[in-house]
Amino acid sequence: MNIHEYQGKEILASYGVRVQRGIVANNAVEAVAAAKQLTAETGTGWHVIKAQIHAGGRGKGGGVKLAKNLQQVEELAEQIIGMQLITPQTPPEGKKVNKVLVAEDVYYPGESETSEFYVSVLLNRGTGRNMIMYSTEGGMDIEEVAEHTPHLIFTEEIDPSVGLQGFQARRIAFNLGLSGNAFKEMVKFIDALYNAYIGSDASMFEINPVLKTSDNKILAVDAKVNIDDNALYRQPKYAEMRDIREENPIEVEAKEVGLNYVDLDGTVGCMVNGAGLAMATMDLIKYAGFEPANFLDVGGTADAKRVETAFRIILKDPNVKAILINIFGGIVRCDRVAQGVVDAYKNMGDAINVPIIVRLQGTNAEIAKELIDNSGMPILSAVQFQEAADQVKAALS
Repeated sequence: MNIHEYQGKEILASYGVRVQRGIVANNAVEAVAAAKQLTAETGTGWHVIKAQIHAGGRGKGGGVKLAKNLQQVEELAEQIIGMQLITPQTPPEGKKVNKVLVAEDVYYPGESETSEFYVSVLLNRGTGRNMIMYSTEGGMDIEEVAEHTPHLIFTEEIDPSVGLQGFQARRIAFNLGLSGNAFKEMVKFIDALYNAYIGSDASMFEINPVLKTSDNKILAVDAKVNIDDNALYRQPKYAEMRDIREENPIEVEAKEVGLNYVDLDGTVGCMVNGAGLAMATMDLIKYAGFEPANFLDVGGTADAKRVETAFRIILKDPNVKAILINIFGGIVRCDRVAQGVVDAYKNMGDAINVPIIVRLQGTNAEIAKELIDNSGMPILSAVQFQEAADQVKAALS
């Protein structure tokens, strides 16, 4: 589950991580009030107006602006709130901005130059351990750093049996070239950041940039946070941070009815039981020369109502030109699935206007094929993987 920058900073601050302070606003009037409050609390004279959407690269798209007075705060908030913000990480049409974060200016002059770093905490799936990734090249896309100057990216793996050790936090601060008070501040920052990652059941914390201020403080200017969906049952206060306006509406609807659905860019809709078979089915579609339009796992039950619901969700994607149903009858009998497909097709009538290919294997697969073939419905049945691939190709050629 992705959350907004301001929510990520709330989590960080609760674990003692120093952050760029800010107040969220839903309109220009609230933005001005937030700016006045920040000035009273922090003494900042300038304010940063930051669009709150679930995507990076907001500055490049015009979603992060500096306001030098209250009039500019109001003007910029009016410009940003309601805009369709397009960044390298949004869909082509962009995302609508519903709120902004009015933040203090932390790039003030002082005794030393400011410096920006990159720090993230995530799971290294290759080793099964949490990892801190960091770089001196903060404030820019880490993908570009990895491509052009990979030697500037460092990693620190954490032994789960003992957790983050003091020497590891000190090594990070040393590799970032810090000394004196900034060194000590970074050690504290890394320790608190890792505690926030573990305590919130996050799958990723990305802070870009981490700023060394002109008076040698270390703080998070941005926060990109992803909370593990599987842990939300024990993190109810974080579950409340979910903003469904930022999510794909079809995926939201599928989740509400208990379907595992991920929207993709292809033209062949998939309805499968089991994640492994779903992945294999997507490979099958690509092997046939096409692209899958979705990942959809209907789970262990596939009665008429559930199949009909899955049909309706798949067909909400206007790019779908055919649907491939691939079911292994282990827990559920193939003849029950076949009857569900036929009943759903009858119930939906003209709503299904694309070819349907059904492959059923397992318990009562032969009976299931007979049910489909004798249904009088324009449904194509297959037994073998290759046969299903050939029928997809024939239907779309």
